[in-house]
Amino acid sequence: MASAKDIVVKPIKASAANALVKRVHYSGKAAINASLHLGVFLNGKLEGVMQFGPSLQKSHTVKLVSATQWNGFIELNRMAFSAALPRNSESRALSIAMKLIRRRYPHIEWVVSFADGTQCGDGTIYRASGFSLTAIKQNTTMWQMPDGFIFADVGLRTSSANLRKKIGYKLGEPFSVFKKRANVKKVQGYQLRYIYFLNPEARERLTVPTIPFSRIDEMGAGMYKGAKRVKKANSGDQSESGGAVPTDTLQSSKVVP
Repeated sequence: MASAKDIVVKPIKASAANALVKRVHYSGKAAINASLHLGVFLNGKLEGVMQFGPSLQKSHTVKLVSATQWNGFIELNRMAFSAALPRNSESRALSIAMKLIRRRYPHIEWVVSFADGTQCGDGTIYRASGFSLTAIKQNTTMWQMPDGFIFADVGLRTSSANLRKKIGYKLGEPFSVFKKRANVKKVQGYQLRYIYFLNPEARERLTVPTIPFSRIDEMGAGMYKGAKRVKKANSGDQSESGGAVPTDTLQSSKVVP
């Protein structure tokens, strides 16, 4: 029986990464700004993807750690794993990815990622993989159309015209007007921000507080696979997670302390 030790992590082409993310990730969308695509293979077959790239609101995110160079951090935009991968593959793949980035890109000091506690999960894998929790914020960016389609309002300004066309939004129209006209409702839940320090010294320059994992439950922000979490989040336990979990990461930098 295969174990997480059997997986192989290596760079792959964007086209292959995008195809798997669209098939496996709950959003069905690849990261449009990803520049580093790492594939997770089992028995020679691509079964998982991690997509890294610049944050959409980089000028804001770079300030999370003082004295960070413009190219000194990267965002984990997407992490998607198929059901074929063994248990604990996510944490092992993340560990390998962090070592690879540290070795090949020594100028990158830290990695930021976002967990979507409105539709997917609150970041179990990040907590188990050594990430620090730096923000929990009630959702203000994710919206749902009457037909159930969910989108991030930041995408109205950064995505292609496809999103605007799909939801009937006219470029330049005040969002408040569109929201009322289209009967758009805010998605209930929280967004959480995590940071992994490739350079331990960078942790000392963090400009926002590190939040105890127990705060997730205190705020009622716990979520797993789109449902309210049953187990407490402060242990970082992965027992609820297996290879089939398409761990969510957001492309939004709107989560603030």
